[in-house]
Amino acid sequence: MAMKRSTRRRLTRGGLYLVLVVALVLLLVSIDWTAVKENFFDTEVLGSMWPELVTIAAKNTIIYTVVAFFGGLAVALVLALMKLSTIGPYRWLATGYIEFFRGLPALVVIFAFALAVPLVLGRPLPYGTIGAGVIALIVVSAAYMAETLRAGIQAVPKGQVEAARSLGMNGLWTTTSVVLPQAFRIVIPPLTNELVLLIKDTSLLAAVGIAAGQRELTTFARDVMSENANASPLIAAAVMYVVITLPLTRVVAALDRRQQRDR
Repeated sequence: MAMKRSTRRRLTRGGLYLVLVVALVLLLVSIDWTAVKENFFDTEVLGSMWPELVTIAAKNTIIYTVVAFFGGLAVALVLALMKLSTIGPYRWLATGYIEFFRGLPALVVIFAFALAVPLVLGRPLPYGTIGAGVIALIVVSAAYMAETLRAGIQAVPKGQVEAARSLGMNGLWTTTSVVLPQAFRIVIPPLTNELVLLIKDTSLLAAVGIAAGQRELTTFARDVMSENANASPLIAAAVMYVVITLPLTRVVAALDRRQQRDR
């Protein structure tokens, strides 16, 4: 007698669950939990990071992220409007900037601003290497956010613009009071996602020299790990990144669901 399809499906699913459980049990049994505790969850090392982990490292991470995000957003808005301009050279400049910096790794741009640009200028950028690193994050994030803003502007119904112009509003007034508010509402989820990416990209600043009081989470964890020859600081930094980014990712998900309902 042939087995029913639903029965086969239940047996297959049960077999997959069993394989997963067995694999997890074997993994848990094979781990040296004493070594894990000593190397990744050393309470003495973790205690030595407090409260600087929050008052210095996490605080600096948030500050660098906020500065890079709003600086990049301002540049991105200019680039998006340039790319939508009817004047050819503006479009070409904006397109060249966006394509160039989207094609480069952020780390390369950080090295360029922290090491190469000061050599060309003959003097350091404001606030030294950390200032150069944040400027690099602004430059890179602007390239990505410009495309997001451009898409948001183009997503505003043309009827809205035509209605505004019929009321006697000029192009600048229409753009600032009708188009941009609606465009920003459309692109809030992707912009929030860009903010989350920027939080994680601040870890790249660890590649350039940073003063003790300027250290973000990754640099701070690396220094403490080097001092103690223990990986526990990396776990602490990872937890802090999750604490910072998880609420934002939930906000992105909620905004996406809301936009889906409004359509």
